[in-house]
Amino acid sequence: MKVTNIKDTEAFFKTIDSCKGKVELVTGEGDRLNLKSKLSQFVSLANIFHADANNIPELEIIAYEPEDSKKLLDFMINQ
Repeated sequence: MKVTNIKDTEAFFKTIDSCKGKVELVTGEGDRLNLKSKLSQFVSLANIFHADANNIPELEIIAYEPEDSKKLLDFMINQ
């Protein structure tokens, strides 16, 4: 799932943390980072989105549980 224009990264990662299953970020090189890991969250913000960590323009994530996909979609709609 591609997500765009994440304005509140703190709320986004809280939503990720509340997911029951695995949630991964797919990098431009095709690598997958476990977004439930605090270290991966930090690395994602520091390296991938260093230009503006408070506003993530677009990224691709994979949620393995259907209820987690719905939760992330709800976040994107209501942010």
